[in-house]
Amino acid sequence: MESVRVVDSLAGVERDEWNALAGAQPFLRHEFLSALIETGCAAARSGWAPQFLLLYRSGALAGAMPLFAKTHSYGEYVFDWAWADAHERHGLDYYPKLVCAVPFTPVRGARIMGVSNETRKQLVASALDLARDLSSLHVLFARDEDAALLGELGFLIRRTVQFHWKNEAYADFEDFLARLSHARRKNIRQERRRVREAGVTFRWLEGAAIEREHWQFFNRCYRHTYALHRSTPYLSLEFFLRLGASMPQHTMMVLAEKENRPVAASLLLRDARSLYGRYWGAVEHIPLLHFECCYYQPIEYAICRKIEIFEGGAQGEHKIFRGLMPVQALSAHWLAHPQFARAVESFLERETLGLTQYVNELIEHSPFKEKG
Repeated sequence: MESVRVVDSLAGVERDEWNALAGAQPFLRHEFLSALIETGCAAARSGWAPQFLLLYRSGALAGAMPLFAKTHSYGEYVFDWAWADAHERHGLDYYPKLVCAVPFTPVRGARIMGVSNETRKQLVASALDLARDLSSLHVLFARDEDAALLGELGFLIRRTVQFHWKNEAYADFEDFLARLSHARRKNIRQERRRVREAGVTFRWLEGAAIEREHWQFFNRCYRHTYALHRSTPYLSLEFFLRLGASMPQHTMMVLAEKENRPVAASLLLRDARSLYGRYWGAVEHIPLLHFECCYYQPIEYAICRKIEIFEGGAQGEHKIFRGLMPVQALSAHWLAHPQFARAVESFLERETLGLTQYVNELIEHSPFKEKG
């Protein structure tokens, strides 16, 4: 017997069943999504109304999609403001739209979670039924197999660029530097030396070692960074505390200290294979501290813990000079209005051509020595 349900929280969903579908990546796990929803960070009042799609077979969870009805485009990192504006100029509502994503998290991962390919197709069909009365359905930062399936089903595929560092079995940070060109190696050493000469030291805090005072300080840094950019933060101290309590095995914090007091912090999440850079902030301006907290310390940590990939996130060509190379990220889009769908398809063709040229230019500036 088979049934499809739409729920506005994961409170009634068996955690182990959901996590068995979600896999090891922390952002898709029951604990992470529940923390976002139950602390109000991703909830109807913040413009992220959960409409999680669940497919049950013989009473067991066989498939799921983390869907949200969105009344804006904030916190997505795949920008469609121009699409919304075009709809409004033609007298059509763009919002609400339906989004399949992990809120505020531009990390590639499973979006159509099913025990079989047929189950995944059923989920997409059900998601499209939900979207019929809306403007569109967007599946953001999908893993390759999900994007391929959606492309086969008529979705438009959009490509963006992220920057990831790959662990080539480095013995230590110096071994990593040895693989770089002389100029890049010299530059990184100079940057790290200047931070040391400023009197800054670092601690790696993992899991339960991240105590309430650390979360409070990190939250202060996080909010300060948003204030400097005249933006409103998406997440709350309540969320961070919940994250630390429910997912200690996935949390890691870089704490920067000067004269025995904390001055900056960066938060990362991890699984067995990957380290994910998420947020950072500082209460005191120290030149180059951002690069140390957000790139060099995480790379050193990844080498030490034998983690394969460090995902530094989207945007920022400066990352390539520090060993993070461009990687393609895929999203899939379905628009209800045929004329807008054709216009977006044409736009994406042009955008993809420009993106390919952009990536080729980035690769030409690789900081690594040529293999020969």
